[in-house]
Amino acid sequence: MSSTDTRPLLVVDGDSLAHRAYHALPKSFRRAEGRPGNALLGFSNFMLRLWQSEQPRAVLVGWDSLDTPTYRHELFAGYQAGRQFDDDLLEQLDLLPELVRAFGFAAAKAPGYEADDFLAAAVRKEEKRSGRALVVTSDRDSFQLASDLTTILQPTRGVSELARVGPAEVRERYGVAPEQVPDFIALRGDPSDRMPGARGVGPKTAASLLAQYGSLETMLDDGRFGAQAEELRMYRRMATLDASAPLPPLRNQTPKWAEASSFVRELGLNALADRVLALSKP
Repeated sequence: MSSTDTRPLLVVDGDSLAHRAYHALPKSFRRAEGRPGNALLGFSNFMLRLWQSEQPRAVLVGWDSLDTPTYRHELFAGYQAGRQFDDDLLEQLDLLPELVRAFGFAAAKAPGYEADDFLAAAVRKEEKRSGRALVVTSDRDSFQLASDLTTILQPTRGVSELARVGPAEVRERYGVAPEQVPDFIALRGDPSDRMPGARGVGPKTAASLLAQYGSLETMLDDGRFGAQAEELRMYRRMATLDASAPLPPLRNQTPKWAEASSFVRELGLNALADRVLALSKP
């Protein structure tokens, strides 16, 4: 990144966005040969709007490894228990990383990692360069990444609107600082991941305890939650994003609109292909 290039790195939770697109658009929407296409279309539309509105220097899209357990699954057998995806969504999730690369963007997916981990790794790398990052996800675990250099863009109303979340907004919503978010989640629990948290502790109590003690470890050292100490440490580790996730190069990018248009047309999304091709023309 040159010293004069102040454009942000756009970092996207691919699975989060694909799920929202899949549920926001009619499942009756089909592409060529009657194949499912609503997640592909909704995801592409959103990525195009993001590129045009945010003007990033580059885009990285992280993806979950659905067929390989992560360390979180190995730590806690109940993690994300009961999650099931429609076959139509799974078919589109397999195509989406390839679609991202066709656009000229970077995609990250590796066994044992979740999309959030790639987001954390990309943010850490960008902040080391004193660069700004915009993180697009509906997963509030990512609030731990908010900083003076990094803003979370949280989709609201399907995928049509974005709330901007920085450190002040994290404090306003949770009552804790971004760096306290993993401790907060460990105490409060996370129903979406089937993580129970500390017995009898809800969000207000969790925030109050962190205001008093500063960290989960300090309250455990003080004898709080003695019977659950190791369990809570495990939950905190699960809630902490793994910034060591492997990343592709994050050099400045120029979108490959013409190539992307050809790929999209092969998928049988002709109207989208026409719109993407139009972007390649001055």
